Amino acid sequence: MSEQKSAIIRLFGVALLWGCNYVVSADLLNYFSPIFLSCARISMTSIFLILVALRVGGLRKPTKAEWALLAGAGIFGTLMNQVFYFTGLKESTAANASLIIAMSPIVTTVLERVFLKVSLTASKVVGALFSLAGVVVIVVFAGQSIGVSLGDVYLLLAMLGMSISLLFIRRLSGSMSSYSVTIFSTVLGSALMVPAAVGEGMLGHSVVSSDMWPWLLMAVAGIVAQGMAGFWWNRGVAVTGAGTASMFMNIPPFIALIAGHFVLHNPIYITQILGGVLVLSGVFIANRSAFRTPKAFPEVMESDLLEQSL
Repeated sequence: MSEQKSAIIRLFGVALLWGCNYVVSADLLNYFSPIFLSCARISMTSIFLILVALRVGGLRKPTKAEWALLAGAGIFGTLMNQVFYFTGLKESTAANASLIIAMSPIVTTVLERVFLKVSLTASKVVGALFSLAGVVVIVVFAGQSIGVSLGDVYLLLAMLGMSISLLFIRRLSGSMSSYSVTIFSTVLGSALMVPAAVGEGMLGHSVVSSDMWPWLLMAVAGIVAQGMAGFWWNRGVAVTGAGTASMFMNIPPFIALIAGHFVLHNPIYITQILGGVLVLSGVFIANRSAFRTPKAFPEVMESDLLEQSL
């Protein structure tokens, strides 16, 4: 099998993993409280990343300025994102979560314009409007009633946290590799999660399962779906280019919609399908230049090292 075909299969597999991960997360909330679950799972991911770093190497001590940016990425991308994601998922559905999170690239584009003064093209404006309309349909017209659920509000805040963290990550990309940023920001973010989990326990809201199966499922989600899948994705991007790889990001929301229906017995509403189409169409329109002229991923050698280690 050619390297190109292998990379395409790899990207498709990662997209399936990420789509199913929404459903796994929703199921795990039957056994763990939201903040404990987010802390434990991200800690497992951090341990995996530390072991990879010890084996592969290639890390250097960040500068003071980089530590500040990494702290921002950890606070918004891990602490804020994970807490609101699992809290929101407890009150919403895996399908809604995946569709709302899918709007993150559009929100990041708007934030770049506001804070980093990056110019907005007409396609990005149109894409943002499409995605915003999609989220309104999903959140306001969910199910058979009109209204906004608290769970969807939390998911919107989780998506906002992820989008803000990308601003810090993109500032870091000029001096650090994505491999280094991922490891440092994830480990730092997991450390920030510990006080939140302790606070949940002190308030008497912590729920921890004593069964083995939920813990194994959490480990698979944290290590495979969050840890290893990220490296596989980087390898796929290195071979196919960012434009081709980005098309596979349209798959997870619909995998979550279908898997959530059959595994969790969540109903599928026409508003979810319509809203999902609008969100993903907006992302495609905003990034259509990437589809026409895919750019090569700059860290091929780094991805090769990771491929050999995993």
